[in-house]
Amino acid sequence: MIWLVALMVFIMLLAAVSMLLVESQVSAVALSAAVSLALSILFVILQAPDVAMTEAVVGSGLSAIILALTLNRIHRFKQTTTAETENDA
Repeated sequence: MIWLVALMVFIMLLAAVSMLLVESQVSAVALSAAVSLALSILFVILQAPDVAMTEAVVGSGLSAIILALTLNRIHRFKQTTTAETENDA
């Protein structure tokens, strides 16, 4: 059981550090949701299912949706156009 807890903590740390290093805001939102999902699994392992359900709904679901909608509202979703793909080649 201690190995499973250590694995969840490692996944959370890896996703959190990756969230700081990625350039895409959409990827950062997805990694933020991954941290919350790993934390909710950790709460299930620690026998706190009510806290796990709350973390899964609020942390992964609601927060990720609100962040994605905010990025969409301020037009931060990077859309590739033909001019950008021609410049990359």
